Amino acid sequence: MIKAVIIDDEPLAREVVKEYLLNFPQIQVVQECNDGFEGLKAIQQQQPDIIFLDIQMPKITGFEMLELVENMPAVIFTTAFEEHAIRAFEVHAVDYLLKPFSSERFDKAVQKWLDQYQVTPASTAALLETAAANPVQSNRVVIKINGKIKIIPVQDIHYIEAADDYVKIFTQEGSFLKNKTMSFFEKMLDPQQFTRVHRSYILNVNQVTRIDPYEKENHLAILRSGAKVLVSKTGYPRLKSALGL
Repeated sequence: MIKAVIIDDEPLAREVVKEYLLNFPQIQVVQECNDGFEGLKAIQQQQPDIIFLDIQMPKITGFEMLELVENMPAVIFTTAFEEHAIRAFEVHAVDYLLKPFSSERFDKAVQKWLDQYQVTPASTAALLETAAANPVQSNRVVIKINGKIKIIPVQDIHYIEAADDYVKIFTQEGSFLKNKTMSFFEKMLDPQQFTRVHRSYILNVNQVTRIDPYEKENHLAILRSGAKVLVSKTGYPRLKSALGL
């Protein structure tokens, strides 16, 4: 039996997916979810083979929920998201259904997945990289702490530090780990507000109070919090430009 989870804040939309799935008796809906919080929990508990996922939902978006999933199932989007935007994800071999969709279109999407019966980490990673360009994605960061979801507005970020396969996001509340790369955040964040000042640091220029000389042509950016962020020789001109100096 193939396990499926439906994640959509519209009850009618969930009913439509369940009705269309009657054409696929080998697929069993093991849980329905009203938002991304419920969806993440269901994926962890049920370990579905496939999820039917809306993008625009309360609390967190479908994309943000996917960022927090550890064992990624196959994904078919069922969404009213603008067609011109969603087309960007076609190249990553993740199908989508633009609401309202017909039974025939639904069958085609499901059969396409059944023929492959797999989702590759590479395609999902590419999907999330593309999603980062979406305006909703670029104004906040979603992280998971001890099973709980925390949303950090980007303006609350002081700086970001590379930490092996993760990054550390520093805010007034402390630091938080996120399983993303520095290049991901360099593309995602507004370059008018955030600057890559070192291979290991991205800095919120609004937090800078002064810049002090440091050894070997490097500098230290002193932040409002008192934190000191190393600025490399190549990062220094970028920081000065961002500060209008």
